Amino acid sequence: MVKKVDHIGIAVQSIHDSLPFYTEKLGAKYLGEEIVSSQQVKVAFLDVGNTKFELLEPTSDKSPIAKFIEKRGEGIHHIALGVESIEKRIEEMKEKGIQMIDEAPRQGAGGNAIAFMHPKSTRGILFELCEKRGGIN
Repeated sequence: MVKKVDHIGIAVQSIHDSLPFYTEKLGAKYLGEEIVSSQQVKVAFLDVGNTKFELLEPTSDKSPIAKFIEKRGEGIHHIALGVESIEKRIEEMKEKGIQMIDEAPRQGAGGNAIAFMHPKSTRGILFELCEKRGGIN
């Protein structure tokens, strides 16, 4: 079902201020960034070998990422699992008793299809299903 860990989402106040740590200190390769208006975030992707880091900067005080940072501070927000046939994966999760935040896939960064599982059903971890459909990530 899961192909790989596609990326790890990291909430940051500022991508610009955070990038030097990831690129200069850790040696991650900057892949690019984009605004995902529907999620009220700016995202930057960094290649770290077999996976990526997705830096998430809120573009609005009402963004879920802004609320996350306000409540918990900067840090790991979610783990994205690479899948195929995301619609089928969502149904499988529901059949297995996993509560989904997204009952149907929505568009994420790079035009990819995404759907989040509720942390109440995943032992406190926010998991994202991610089906590649193009883009920088």
